[in-house]
Amino acid sequence: MIIKYESKYSEDVKDLLVELQEYIVSIDREKYNIITPEYREKYFIEAIEEVNKNNGQILLAKEENKIVGLVIGLIIKPINEYAFKAPKRGRISELIITQKYRKNKMGGLLLESMEEYLRVNGCEDILIEVFGYNDLAIKFYDKHGYNTRLLEVTKKIKGKE
Repeated sequence: MIIKYESKYSEDVKDLLVELQEYIVSIDREKYNIITPEYREKYFIEAIEEVNKNNGQILLAKEENKIVGLVIGLIIKPINEYAFKAPKRGRISELIITQKYRKNKMGGLLLESMEEYLRVNGCEDILIEVFGYNDLAIKFYDKHGYNTRLLEVTKKIKGKE
């Protein structure tokens, strides 16, 4: 079942955000991503502020009376500059299903529900930033009709000796 976030689910949301960050840390080949003791509280506050500032929404997946996943969606102000003009866009900043429930299509339900929220709010396009080493997420989004528009590459270099 997909439900809207309520403050009574704050601890569940924090748990899921930490689980996602721990996963990102585990697949980061350069080891730049970290999780600090204050991450849980600070990132939660930041996420709620972003949702409130950007007419966003947090949707939760509930299974067996437990919150097992979340998606955070934001509405981005249109960009109109001399070299780029985009339609009104939505951004999905986070999507996670806890490990035990990943194979039961809950992620797809969350994604579809957020797409509908963004569509109803006038968005014509959805952006999702995916960590380059997150092969599971890339396959998931590809399966749901998303494609790569931008690609960032990185290279470690040594400093002066």
